[in-house]
Amino acid sequence: MTNHSETTGSFENGDISDAAEPGRADGAPYESPGDEHQVTLRTPAELADALPYLLGYRPEDSIVLAALRDRDGRGRFGGRARLGIPANPDDWAGAAGQLVHGLVHGSARRGARPEQMVAYLCQEPGPGETGRDVMERLRPLAQKLRVECGALDVPVVEALCISAGSFWSYCCDDEACCPAEGLPMGLPGTSVLAAAATYAGIQVRGSLRELRARMLPRETAAVDGQAAALDAAATTLVSRILDADGRSEVAEETLETAERVMRRLAEAPAVSGVPAQDLRDDQLLGDEEAAALILGLQDRTTRDRAAAWMEGDEAAPAMRLWRALARRCVVPYGEHAAAPLTLAGWVAWSTGDELEAREALAMALGADPDYLFARLLHQACNEGLDPESIRRCLREGREGGADPEGGASDDDGRGDAPVEREPAEPSSVAPPGRWRRSRTRTSAPGVRRRTAARPHEPGAGIVRPRTPSESGRPGSTRTGRTRPNASRTAATGKQGPCPEGTRTGERGTDGDGDSECS
Repeated sequence: MTNHSETTGSFENGDISDAAEPGRADGAPYESPGDEHQVTLRTPAELADALPYLLGYRPEDSIVLAALRDRDGRGRFGGRARLGIPANPDDWAGAAGQLVHGLVHGSARRGARPEQMVAYLCQEPGPGETGRDVMERLRPLAQKLRVECGALDVPVVEALCISAGSFWSYCCDDEACCPAEGLPMGLPGTSVLAAAATYAGIQVRGSLRELRARMLPRETAAVDGQAAALDAAATTLVSRILDADGRSEVAEETLETAERVMRRLAEAPAVSGVPAQDLRDDQLLGDEEAAALILGLQDRTTRDRAAAWMEGDEAAPAMRLWRALARRCVVPYGEHAAAPLTLAGWVAWSTGDELEAREALAMALGADPDYLFARLLHQACNEGLDPESIRRCLREGREGGADPEGGASDDDGRGDAPVEREPAEPSSVAPPGRWRRSRTRTSAPGVRRRTAARPHEPGAGIVRPRTPSESGRPGSTRTGRTRPNASRTAATGKQGPCPEGTRTGERGTDGDGDSECS
């Protein structure tokens, strides 16, 4: 049985990074800035309350592991890893092994092998279920996690199930401490830990589902109008992009349209609430403008030039534009969302929002698993690389610096070029795409305009448009391919969980065996 009085945790430097301090019964309170910020976690209730602050969001349908390691005789939270709970119980053993081995061995490679582990299972009840039913149904999964950790000599000191506003402990059978009916979770934001997190500037972003909803294709009465606009844009733009001179013209038109919309977004009156903000942005972006931008960004060089809006006053309106464009990639143009989603992930990563970066890049790979730009950024994020090297390359390109890769563009961002089919080792990942020579001049606060970049070879970087019979949609002409559930992220099994200490690395979507680390 777990000795709950021995579980403590602390804040340091504005982040929850620490945990159990064996034998300590009187942890220090949260202290003022400049001192060590420490919060003691004594009970399963406090551990359950700490979970959103460990991840930065409220997990859903998730297995979460939090590593505990010793530092100067005091227990600390180390790396955290999350994996979606597979729908099929036959997959639980593989998922448990994947998550445990990835976190433990990744931590060991970084010189901070976990000594103990806290496990969380988070899932809401299905139809006809109660929270206790969920807890019992997931009990075998909790046991598999404990066995996998034990096999690596990393004992699980606590395993909790959180469901329907209550929590249960799989490690404690003391009815006085952990009754069979479970214990209610406290109101969000009312605990000592929540107060300490607020004081330290740590924010909980809600759920991943809410974050993804900002970048999913919209499902409103306007879908048909947007699809028709995309069809019309594909009919006129694709033939121009396939021509050398036309391609350069389309690139300039695309960037000028993007700059114009960004200025419009930047100058729009502020509104309260995320849904209202997204609705305002949607109303400021016309169907024809969105279609022209979505099709124009399928050209790799144009997309890479747009990636230079990554910092300063440009970053916020650019992020809003990329989200809005992702929402406009309606069926059958779901795969086209890979470009704006990757740009959104890049801007988020560049500006320090690692959670949204992780989600956007995962969604981009779900839209098109072979999209090279997203794949390289995803790999760099997983390895904990500093985005400044890519920012520096983009700045040099905007100021007329040399092309860091050299040569002409020869693929559409999906990895079709033989020399780029497989990424390099993480330590040598080069910034994806081509940053062409260009001069910039200020056109409005937060937006810069560009002179024409050198055109590439005719026909490079664009997929041949399909005929209506190929697309399966009467009257439709488009680039790319359609696959079911294009907005979903890549399935599990393609990559394991990212190692301890990495700050980005979401793979997949909740409930499908996805994984992430933070």
